[in-house]
Amino acid sequence: MNLDNLKIAFQYALPKHGVSKLVGFLAKAKLGILSTGLIKGFIKAYDIDMNEAAQPDPSEYKTFNDFFTRALAPGVRPIVEGEKTVAHPVDGKVSQLGPIKDGTLVQAKHHYYTTLELLGGDQDLADKFDDGIFATIYLAPSDYHRLHMPLTGTLTDMVYVPGDAFSVNPLTAANVPNLFARNERVVAVFETEIGPMAMVLVGATIVRSIETVWAGEITPPRGKSVNRWQYPSEGDNVITLEKGEEMGRFKLGSTVVCLFPKDKVEFLESVTNETVTRMGEHFANIK
Repeated sequence: MNLDNLKIAFQYALPKHGVSKLVGFLAKAKLGILSTGLIKGFIKAYDIDMNEAAQPDPSEYKTFNDFFTRALAPGVRPIVEGEKTVAHPVDGKVSQLGPIKDGTLVQAKHHYYTTLELLGGDQDLADKFDDGIFATIYLAPSDYHRLHMPLTGTLTDMVYVPGDAFSVNPLTAANVPNLFARNERVVAVFETEIGPMAMVLVGATIVRSIETVWAGEITPPRGKSVNRWQYPSEGDNVITLEKGEEMGRFKLGSTVVCLFPKDKVEFLESVTNETVTRMGEHFANIK
């Protein structure tokens, strides 16, 4: 058994939710000099440019979570202009993108999963993305961990889907079947000028919290059943987010899967697998 196989076997054996709970407890604890030391060590290990942060001084963060979900300094990530442009939603790296064929998305070479599974078993919702396109973007530990809107949209639905907590790094994606449809996740669906758009926030090992700007912390607690929320399309309680506006965040990193409807959006030719993404940059065009 080679090293990669050992790593995958360890993923299956690891009590992933238990580890996530412990790490989450430590990440939100105010440990004073210990928290500051951990943050400084993380910055050094991952070569993080703190000049991009709204608060560049590591000692000003009271907890590791505060540091990990740090805001960016104004102007660091300008949002692409133009009515027909789509912005990158996160800092990260594209792991897969392309067409949704017969309701199926590519996870990695020889691994596939369906929109129906990804979206929590809602066939009507899955049908909205038949023959559309998708992009899966992996956020490494060193990345900025707030998620932003690729397009202006009005929130229509949110779905919490319980699941496992496998790592979502490239090695695991290439070796664990149905990874993004088996891990815990939060689905946010928006109505946009091109029709429905979904952003799926996928949890992972040591990802202790997934949050949205309209509902706060969705998980934990970790549920055992699919939960759905619907939001009004008119009136005082409508939730509309502009292109580039923050929509959520991970406390410790993971992956987002973006779904767009048929014949509405085309990715730039320069955006391919392994493309490094920076939130706000030009991602795609509206047809």
